[in-house]
Amino acid sequence: MSVRPTNTPPARTVSAPAEYDTEFRNLLDRLSDKATAEYYNPFTTFDWPTSIPTDELWMSPELLSVHGTELMDELSPAQLRTLSRWESVNFYSLNVHGIRELLIEVTRRVHTPGFELPSEFFHHFIGEENDHMWFFATFCLKYAGKIYPDKSVKLPETPRDPDIENFLVFARILVFEQIVDHYNVQMAADHRLHPTVRHINRLHHQDESRHIAFGCRLVQLLWERLLDRGLDEAARHDLRSYLGRYLTTSIESLYNPAVYRDAGLPDGFALRKRLLVHPDRQAAHTKVLHKTTRFLNRIGVLDARH
Repeated sequence: MSVRPTNTPPARTVSAPAEYDTEFRNLLDRLSDKATAEYYNPFTTFDWPTSIPTDELWMSPELLSVHGTELMDELSPAQLRTLSRWESVNFYSLNVHGIRELLIEVTRRVHTPGFELPSEFFHHFIGEENDHMWFFATFCLKYAGKIYPDKSVKLPETPRDPDIENFLVFARILVFEQIVDHYNVQMAADHRLHPTVRHINRLHHQDESRHIAFGCRLVQLLWERLLDRGLDEAARHDLRSYLGRYLTTSIESLYNPAVYRDAGLPDGFALRKRLLVHPDRQAAHTKVLHKTTRFLNRIGVLDARH
């Protein structure tokens, strides 16, 4: 689920039409005002309990990587609670790694040519994402004693075209945020979970709703600018293929053999392979990615076959 940095410096982005700038500026002003009004200090907001009971669920059962499969029925309630604990730690670990890398990418673009308009909002974005990385890492270290290492597959480098690279960076960030938000929304509302778990997910969703609104508009603008520049069909095919692979690797990062090992399930790599191709898990992936694929289809990045 990680957003990989590259060594290519961003170049000037093609200027948007004046009406885009006006509409985008109004959106940025609204989001910045909302960020200011909803600001919280993460270091004083959380009242971290000494421990979170291990005989409780740490993740909604419907979000577990075994949900809908035969294994869900085969595991005892105690085993499912243990699995939920380690899958939640994996989820927060993925957030730590993904946020670290998106911060690198956004920071490299703040106050650079072509990003003058969103740079003010970038400061809200950077500050909030830094807070998120801190409280996800704190949860993992305080209650599990570790952060799972980043095992994400690095996709091949994209063409060294700065406009394409800018588009792909923010498209990847949007994919990451929308996948995470799917989990946040469900866990924030799940009263079977510990209040601290619900609190973390609620706060993250509160901020991510702004980031996603911003990301959708920015990705659309960057895509439209690529089209205005004259993006040929071969380049469009390459972009679709790249983002399709990124969607796949993002989902696959939720299936961690180390989680299955820590939960006491045998042969985690074989289990991961079996779960990834299970029809009910494939349907779950479609549900998780629905908002993202619908958006990318609507603006013409993907097509109906994705």
